[in-house]
Amino acid sequence: MVAETGRAAQARTLAIDYRRTPEHPFPAALDDALKAYRWLLTQGVQPARVAVGGDSAGGGLTIALMVALRERGLPLPACGWCISPWVDMEARGDTYTTKAAIDPMISRDYVLELAGWYLGGSAPQTPLAAPIHADLHGLPPLLVQVGSAETLLDDSVQIAGRAGAAGVRVTLEIWPDMIHAWPLFHQQLTDGRRAISAAGTFIRSALG
Repeated sequence: MVAETGRAAQARTLAIDYRRTPEHPFPAALDDALKAYRWLLTQGVQPARVAVGGDSAGGGLTIALMVALRERGLPLPACGWCISPWVDMEARGDTYTTKAAIDPMISRDYVLELAGWYLGGSAPQTPLAAPIHADLHGLPPLLVQVGSAETLLDDSVQIAGRAGAAGVRVTLEIWPDMIHAWPLFHQQLTDGRRAISAAGTFIRSALG
């Protein structure tokens, strides 16, 4: 998916093999994302020529990275692309119930188990772990894509709403009948290819 997105955006891509839970709880993944971003800057890449994106936990990490950059006074990327982002470590969204019967991948119990591993003792309201609680003012434009058949639908709707209320230019796309992180299946799924194409257009526009 990373390579296909690069083709759609007409951009080079860098995939980060960040450390993952349960062996490496928060803030390991965020630290690795920060390290990778700083490395790009040391290579002479201008922040205005960088787009950050991720799916699921990576979607939440995309927002957390940008918040962390702002808090550290570092230059922000041109935009963020979030696919089915997981941003709430407490699984409070109504769609965990209303979409439970049709989501083949994500359940509330599963998410809460993952959250416990990821937090590693940190509070579930920690903003850089659960960006739904973060101050989103000053972030660059966001594209949030989510499927209508996801238990994580409310995570996307709520983070888009919070970003918009904070003055962030945000585009929320709810794709009918799509499941969690469906662009991963772009080789088999027409709407996966269409979602990546839309992301490519968004990224090209942000990068100028």
